Amino acid sequence: MPVVVNLDVMLARRKIRSRELAARIGITEQNVSLLKSGKVKGIRFETLGKICEILHCQPGDILEYRPDADDGDGSYLKLVGTGS
Repeated sequence: MPVVVNLDVMLARRKIRSRELAARIGITEQNVSLLKSGKVKGIRFETLGKICEILHCQPGDILEYRPDADDGDGSYLKLVGTGS
């Protein structure tokens, strides 16, 4: 199920830098960069919730389902739960 990450778009709309977002949600800048590029296999709901809180948006503003987006290179996101 190909899911495209639009985090870079939301950061630009809210005029927030990746560095600031990383600091506020407690993850590394590298992980924010990986999220922005869509090169992650999953995201915790807790992390997604913090991102939405800071960017004042909904998960659907960040994640978008595109059936034709999976080009076979693995650069899509598979959602995972928090495990709790």
